[in-house]
Amino acid sequence: MIEYKNKFIFIAGPCVIENTRKAYDIAAYLKDLTAKYPLLFVFKASFDKANRTSLKSFRGPGLSSGIKALENIKKRLNVPVLSDIHCRHQIKYVKDALDVIQIPAFLCRQTDLIVEAAKTKKIINIKKGQFLAPDDVKYIVEKVESCKNKNILITERGTSFGYNNLVVDFRAFPIMKKIGYPVIFDVTHSLQRPSAAGGISGGDSEFVDSLSLAGAACGIDGLFMEVHPDPKKALSDKHTSYDIHRLDNLISKIMKVREALNG
Repeated sequence: MIEYKNKFIFIAGPCVIENTRKAYDIAAYLKDLTAKYPLLFVFKASFDKANRTSLKSFRGPGLSSGIKALENIKKRLNVPVLSDIHCRHQIKYVKDALDVIQIPAFLCRQTDLIVEAAKTKKIINIKKGQFLAPDDVKYIVEKVESCKNKNILITERGTSFGYNNLVVDFRAFPIMKKIGYPVIFDVTHSLQRPSAAGGISGGDSEFVDSLSLAGAACGIDGLFMEVHPDPKKALSDKHTSYDIHRLDNLISKIMKVREALNG
């Protein structure tokens, strides 16, 4: 079990594993970049994007190849890894490879999935559904706790705002922090425009810096970001993925906000 409590958690990586080499190179770059900051870096990438808008969209390498790629990154780079699951049968294949098992926002009320994941005693990252009030996250947390698992992260990823849009209610951060677990801000997914770009999700990546700093000012315990060396060519979430080469400047600013809060 990785030690994550009382640390600023930085969860970052591509939306989906596009190929094994690219995923490894991104993870290596992020490890080197984050080493100079007082934070815990967790590499994230999906082995299967089962919730793409269109049947024609790229989903990733699949369970077997994807988990092997993540295991390789974990072993060779010595970094913790996170990925999302979509059904119970996947848990037995991922539980030994992943340090953090993520419950997708669309599935955050699927009791059997959450309970089965919680039984692994791994860290469970709960994505707050776009349809869910922050107060209601406590009921999801109770499902994990029912398995005597208190290794929990809560992640905000925006709230549905009419059709094809999301908005971030910054009151959600202090509300969810009262539940008693670290609260993470998924800033890139929060800037999506779901299904708004002709069968794929659009988005507004130009606001990543502003929202990240606002979240830091609200006392978030960590940041979740989808990053890519060439976002325009990303095979998933290209409209919200953040340019990996701009990260150093953003992380530096976030650390300064945290220092001001704690000073």
